[in-house]
Amino acid sequence: MAGPVLSFTDRGIYCAAGDFYIDPWRPVARALITHGHSDHARWGMGAYLATHQALPVMRKRLGQITAEGIAYGETRVIGGAEVSFHPAGHVPGSAQIRVTVGGQTWVVSGDYKTEADGLAEGFEPVPCHAFVSECTFGLPVFRWEPQPVTMDRIARWWAANAAEGKTSILGAYSFGKAQRLLAALPDLGPILTHGAVEEMTQVLRDQGYPLPPTIRVTPEVTGKTHPGAIVIAPPAALGSAWSARLGPSEETFVSGWMAVRGIRRRRALGTGFVLSDHADWPGLNAAIRATGAERVFVTHGYTAVFRKWLQTRGYDAGIVETRFGDEAEAEVDTAVVG
Repeated sequence: MAGPVLSFTDRGIYCAAGDFYIDPWRPVARALITHGHSDHARWGMGAYLATHQALPVMRKRLGQITAEGIAYGETRVIGGAEVSFHPAGHVPGSAQIRVTVGGQTWVVSGDYKTEADGLAEGFEPVPCHAFVSECTFGLPVFRWEPQPVTMDRIARWWAANAAEGKTSILGAYSFGKAQRLLAALPDLGPILTHGAVEEMTQVLRDQGYPLPPTIRVTPEVTGKTHPGAIVIAPPAALGSAWSARLGPSEETFVSGWMAVRGIRRRRALGTGFVLSDHADWPGLNAAIRATGAERVFVTHGYTAVFRKWLQTRGYDAGIVETRFGDEAEAEVDTAVVG
C-alpha cells in the first residue's frame, strides 16, 4: 500500500514524492509557502514557491530570496507530485496548497477564512481525500459578526472620538488586518499609518490592490495636524511613546481574540473589536464539509477539542504539531515602535 501523500516532520509538512516542504519552520531545499505571514514564510530556504500575489510581501519581509511565483489554479508537476495553489481568503495572496500523488489528493489550508472581505482573494473549497486544517478559533464560542456590522461599530467609535477631539488608534497586524480595515472603513477623516503598516500597504498598492490614500506618521504628523484622524498601527504600538506623540487618543485592538473578555482586560482596553482573518467555528466546519475529505488533520489552535468534535461527526481526525503561531505574537516581538 502506498504511503501518505504528506508526512509531518520536525522541519514541517513534507511531500516525499516531490521532495518539498509546505511552510517549513527549519531551512530546507525547497519550500512551498501558503502566505507571507512570518510564522509561515521563514527565512533560510533554498528555493520558495508561492502565489504571484504573495511573493512581493515575502520579498519585503525576507530580503533576497530565490523564489518563483505561481498563478492560482495552475498545476505544476514537482517530481512525482502534482501541486496547485487555491485561494484561502486569509490575506492577499494567501493559498491552500493541493498535492496529488498516485490518485490521492491532500490539501494544506495554511490559514484561511471563509467570509469574503473585499480585499483578499475569496476562499475556494478544494475537493480532497485529506485536509490539513488550522483551528486557531476551533471552539463554539468563536462566531464572527458579518464584516459590515463590525466596520459600522468601528466607524461609530471613530466618529465619537473625533467629536471629543481625540485621535482613534486601531491596533491591527501590519500585513492583512491593517489593509482589510483600510479597504472597508468609510471615509470619515484622515487615515494615518504606522511605518510598518504603511510599508506593507504600499507593497499591496504596487500590485494593484484597491486601498485608499494614507499618511505615514512622522514626528510632524500628530492629532493636531490631522484632527479627527484614525491611526492604524501594529499591536506593539498601543500604549507606547510612539502613540503618546499623537496627542489625546482612544486606543483599541482589532482581533478575533477580542471575543475573549479576559484578553481585553489584560490589555487594559475598554473597547475591543472582534474581526479575524481566520475562520470562526461555523466557518471551520463549513470549509471542512465542503472539501468532501474523510481524513482531517488539525493544527494551530484548539486541536484536542476540535479533533474530538470532528471524530463525533465521523471524520478520521488527527492532530499535527506545528510551530505556526499568531501574527500578533510575532508583531509584539518585532514591530519597530518609533
